[in-house]
Amino acid sequence: MPKPDSPQLTAQQRKWFASVQGGLERETGKSLAQWVAIAKTCPATAPRARLRWFKETHGLLQNRASYVLNEAFPPEVGWSEPDALRESLWTDPASRAVLAEVESLVLKLPDVVTGQRKGFSAWSRKYQFAALRPVRGGAARLGLALAACAHPMLEATKNEAWSERLKAAVILPGAGAVDGRVEGLLRRAWEES
Repeated sequence: MPKPDSPQLTAQQRKWFASVQGGLERETGKSLAQWVAIAKTCPATAPRARLRWFKETHGLLQNRASYVLNEAFPPEVGWSEPDALRESLWTDPASRAVLAEVESLVLKLPDVVTGQRKGFSAWSRKYQFAALRPVRGGAARLGLALAACAHPMLEATKNEAWSERLKAAVILPGAGAVDGRVEGLLRRAWEES
């Protein structure tokens, strides 16, 4: 989990992360140090199993459990190392070329905050408006804060790891697919965020 003052976060995201972190002791009666000690007693070793254990055994839900687990078992590469996260995600040169094209369009827009996550690269204004993740074969999946009906090339998202605000997506099979239509969709998503 990022620090609340991370430059990868919008003001809204900073406020949300600060509330998760700040309310832990107030709302659970236990300090972060106490929760970390509890986390280290978890019999599970897989991240999802640890989350499930926290919920079932202690009633600690996903956001707070993720925060505690991140403190108890820091990842090798985490939010504080966005360049390393990016390098580990975008290993395929063709997918990386798609990222470069999308990013060149996004960064033309004012007031954009770039955030790198473990499974995707994200862009926000006040709220996240776009995210991109690599897919097999040198392609990438672009998620947008638009309704799927906003353009015929979009489809509805299902079970994506990025923000629930990103309701539409499109597969970009290569850098050449990042054209004027994609630029227009990115701008529209940005305007609505």
